[in-house]
Amino acid sequence: MALIEIDGLTKVYRLGDVDVHALRGVSLSIEAGEFVAIMGSSGSGKSTLMSILGGLDRPTAGVYRLDGIDIATLSRDELARLRNEKIGFVFQSFHLLARTTAAENVELPLLYSRHVSGAERRRRAHEALARVALSGREEHRPNQLSGGQQQRVAIARALVNRPSLLLADEPTGNLDSRVTAEIMALIQALNDAGDTVVFVTHEPDVARYAKRRIVLKDGLVVTDEPVANRTIAKDLPAPEPAEAGAVPTSSGARGEAGAPPPLRTSP
Repeated sequence: MALIEIDGLTKVYRLGDVDVHALRGVSLSIEAGEFVAIMGSSGSGKSTLMSILGGLDRPTAGVYRLDGIDIATLSRDELARLRNEKIGFVFQSFHLLARTTAAENVELPLLYSRHVSGAERRRRAHEALARVALSGREEHRPNQLSGGQQQRVAIARALVNRPSLLLADEPTGNLDSRVTAEIMALIQALNDAGDTVVFVTHEPDVARYAKRRIVLKDGLVVTDEPVANRTIAKDLPAPEPAEAGAVPTSSGARGEAGAPPPLRTSP
């Protein structure tokens, strides 16, 4: 059984007297361990599809099963529990709490589980930060971290519940090209270690890091194919070292001076 099974998915929004057909019968499946990029221009339906995949919205018609579970059969509380246990979310803007440490940010999804003690939360947060090469920065607050390091914390937070699916929405949209390559190297390493990754991007160069590319247009899948000439981030030339007082990323975060240690995929 595929991890994600979608059959005849439609989504219609009512705007005044007009029906907007965001999805028009999408069918696809994604196996565990795949690395998939979803692309499309504005209005293609990619954001709607991403919201449904994440359990943040429900389809108007059609079937979506995640790990064999039909989300249409779930109550609101059951759907929230499924999101917390089976899906790790990574967003373009990090969404870190400014006054809490990296470890405390990573612990947040575990606060909703009554069966995880405080000591276990801390242990798993440190384990997740080690997976993204941030050991030693557990007590740093977001304003003490570069943009790339903040996104690493966000990825660690997405991983802390050991989800079935890592779902990322423009995960490099606020990062410069050098830090984008670093983050995609991390995501490729996570995928190589067995994590299933689905991410939305509008950038063809970023989509080339994935193994499979799905393109939507007018609410339909128009392309679904393996990525040819895939970019392997770890094989890219080493970036130029950041100068003192490095130029901030587009998110306004500090540059990558004092970069984290080399990538690794396990604590």
